[in-house]
Amino acid sequence: MPIDGWRSLRLGDFVTLQRGHDLPIQLRRPGNVPILGSFGVTGTHDEAKAKGPGVTVGRSGASFGVVSYCPTDYWPLNTALYVVDFHGNDERFAYYFLRSIDFSRFNSGSAQPSLNRNFIHPIPIEVPSFREQRSIAELLGSIDDKIDLNRRMNETLEAMARAIFKSWFVDFDPVGAKMEGRQPVGMDADTAALFPDTLDDSPGASIPSGWIETALKDEIELLTGLAFKSERFVETPPGVRLARGDNVKEGFFEWGTKSRFWPEMAPELERYLLNVGDVLIGMDGSKVGKNWVRVRDTDLPCLLVQRVARLRARASVGEHFIALLVSDQRFMGFVNSVRTGTSIPHISSNQILTYPFHRPPRGDDRLFHRLEQMVDPLARRQDSNVREMNTLASLRDLLLPKLLSGEIRVKDADTALGTLA
Repeated sequence: MPIDGWRSLRLGDFVTLQRGHDLPIQLRRPGNVPILGSFGVTGTHDEAKAKGPGVTVGRSGASFGVVSYCPTDYWPLNTALYVVDFHGNDERFAYYFLRSIDFSRFNSGSAQPSLNRNFIHPIPIEVPSFREQRSIAELLGSIDDKIDLNRRMNETLEAMARAIFKSWFVDFDPVGAKMEGRQPVGMDADTAALFPDTLDDSPGASIPSGWIETALKDEIELLTGLAFKSERFVETPPGVRLARGDNVKEGFFEWGTKSRFWPEMAPELERYLLNVGDVLIGMDGSKVGKNWVRVRDTDLPCLLVQRVARLRARASVGEHFIALLVSDQRFMGFVNSVRTGTSIPHISSNQILTYPFHRPPRGDDRLFHRLEQMVDPLARRQDSNVREMNTLASLRDLLLPKLLSGEIRVKDADTALGTLA
C-alpha cells in the first residue's frame, strides 16, 4: 500500500523514455552543447537535440542501466535512452529515482545486454508528491553538488601542478628568463639558481646547458600486474581491491560499481600490492596513453592486475614528477606513435620504459626535490578532497534508497548533513 501522500503508477506514466539520436564523430561541430552517451558526457556539439534538465539511461553493453543527469540542453546519443516527458515530475528527482532501479532484471538482449523502453515502461512504482520530490532532489543534489565542487577544485589543482612541470621541464621558462637577464616569474632566487642561464643544442630541441637525455627505464621501477582469475572476483569486501584497466581513468580511479576484490591475501601476492604515490598506466584500450592515475591512501590496500603497468619512482626524481611526466601531452603523443593493435590499441612495458626526456645532470636531484616540495601540498589537498568525496558519496548512497522508499523522510535525513552547513 502506498505511503501516505505517495502515488502508485507505471514507470512510463512517471517518465517517458525514447532512444537517443545518432551523431557520428565526423558530423560533430565545435560548440558547448554536451553530448550525452551511455556513460554520460562524451563530448560537445553546437546543436541541442533535447531540452534540459535531462536524464539518460545507458541501454547496452557495459553501460547498461547507467543513469546520467544534465542540467542544460544537450544531445542524447543513440547509445542511451533519454527522458522526453517528465509528466510534471521533478527532473532531478527522476534522475535519482531511475538510479535506484535495478535495470538488469529487464535485459532484452542475450549475449549483449540491452535495455528496451517497452520492457521498463510497465514497471509498477510508487512516487511521492512533487513537493516531496523537490525536497529529496535538493537534499541529494546538495551532496552531489559538493562532490562536483571538489572534483572541479581537484582539476584546478592538477592544472596548477601541470603548469609548473611544463614551465620547468618542457618550455624551460626559467632558463629563457635568465638568458634575457630577468628573474623567472613567481620563483624565489634559490629555485632560480637551480636552472642554468644558457641552452645547448640537442637533436630535435634546445635544452638547458648541462642537462642530459634519459629514459623512464633509468628513473623508475616498472611492474605489470598478475592475471587474476576473473571467475574468482567478488564485488564486495571482504577481500583486497583490484586495480584493473577498467578502474584506471584520466588521472583518477573509477571504483563504485566497477570495484572488484580478491577473496584472500597470500604471500606470493605481496609484490603486487600498491603503495601511495605509485603511478599506474592502462596498457590497453582506446585511451591507452591517457589512462593513468597516482595511487592515494584511500585506494589501498589494492592489488595490481594484468594489462596495467605500475611505475614506482626512484628517490632521485619523485612520485609527482613521474605522474606529471606521463600525464603530459608529449607522453601521450609518444604512446600514439609506438602503440600496436587496431581494434584494441596496446602499449608494452618495454615501450613505456623507452620514453625519452631531459633532466639535470645525474647526481644533481635538487630541482626534482624542489618540484616535489611545490606540488606535494597541491596533491595533499587533492587527496583530502577525494576522501571527502568518498565520504559524501557513501552518505548519498546510504540515503538514496531510504528516501526513495519512504523509509526515512527528508526532515529526518537533514541531520545527517549537518557537516555540510
